[in-house]
Amino acid sequence: MTAQQVRTVDGRIAGKRGQATRARLLECLGEMLVSQPYRSITVIDVARLAGTSPATFYQYFPDIESAIIEIANDMAKDGAHLKELADGRTWTGRAGMQAAEALVDGFLAFWNEHEAILRVVDLATAEGDKRFHKIRMKILNNVTLSLADAMTELQSAGKADGVMPPTATAGALVAMLASISAHQRVFEAWSIKLTELRAAMIGLVYMGITQKKPVAA
Repeated sequence: MTAQQVRTVDGRIAGKRGQATRARLLECLGEMLVSQPYRSITVIDVARLAGTSPATFYQYFPDIESAIIEIANDMAKDGAHLKELADGRTWTGRAGMQAAEALVDGFLAFWNEHEAILRVVDLATAEGDKRFHKIRMKILNNVTLSLADAMTELQSAGKADGVMPPTATAGALVAMLASISAHQRVFEAWSIKLTELRAAMIGLVYMGITQKKPVAA
């Protein structure tokens, strides 16, 4: 990020030192989100951990939520690779199983890496915060559209049953992937092994897209 792209709340361009301070504040906030509810985090807490003052925090962010949105937007950029895992794949036969496997592994890894901020995004979205809803949709909608396109192509070529509506089916599959990825520990508490959960997710994605039984990868 260049100096021209980083501004203070009052519109001034931040220099290198200001950029570093801002980045440090976001880093400390991200660390705190891992261990405590975001509503319990105060500007004073973040500033203290970053070794600066609340006044400095307010130079770059009007409130905690605005800073969290910055972290969430960076996370969403990383989430763009999930769409790449769904684009241009061959979904028939073993290649289709491999495509489903790559997509499932991508979701599981993404949620593991960004668990803390995704937890906040999901909570705020459920509470009706449109800012966080937009970020969540940015991550998931593109994957949904890619899978819907894949289903449409298979159906048009006569390689899949045309009964299932592509967009609705793709949306359901993506919602399933996101929800399970976000609750991996819950399934472990139910004595469901991650390897078994992963295999089930792969099979469901494959069957949902192709309308055929899973095959050996």
